[in-house]
Amino acid sequence: MRLSNHVAEFHTIIIAETVMSPLSPFLKLNYTCDETSQRSSRILMQNGLRVMQTFDLHDARHEMDDCPCPYHGTSKCDCQMIVLLVYSETAEPTTLILHGNDGQTWLSFVDNPLRGVDPKIRSRIEQALQAI
Repeated sequence: MRLSNHVAEFHTIIIAETVMSPLSPFLKLNYTCDETSQRSSRILMQNGLRVMQTFDLHDARHEMDDCPCPYHGTSKCDCQMIVLLVYSETAEPTTLILHGNDGQTWLSFVDNPLRGVDPKIRSRIEQALQAI
């Protein structure tokens, strides 16, 4: 299976998991989603974690001429969603969803129904991100 197939499969899983288990933000920041992504990635890497961005809503809808915002009803809104995979010493990454609009961003973990989020890694990520 090619890498692009793996990425498509992963995004399908993330979307399915997000629909099946609603997101519960653990942190709200007064930065745009893009700023939050950059700051979060830098801080997490400074704390010994590896970060890989796997989805960016702006990139995904870049080719679409008519993509109305569910919050504002206009394609010129500032809504953004970014998916970050955070790797620690464990084999499985922890998935963070950053969702923002109007200069604010909410960070949520994706709880995988099969394995959950490792409480130690979750705590490590939450503590690191409090420094933003």
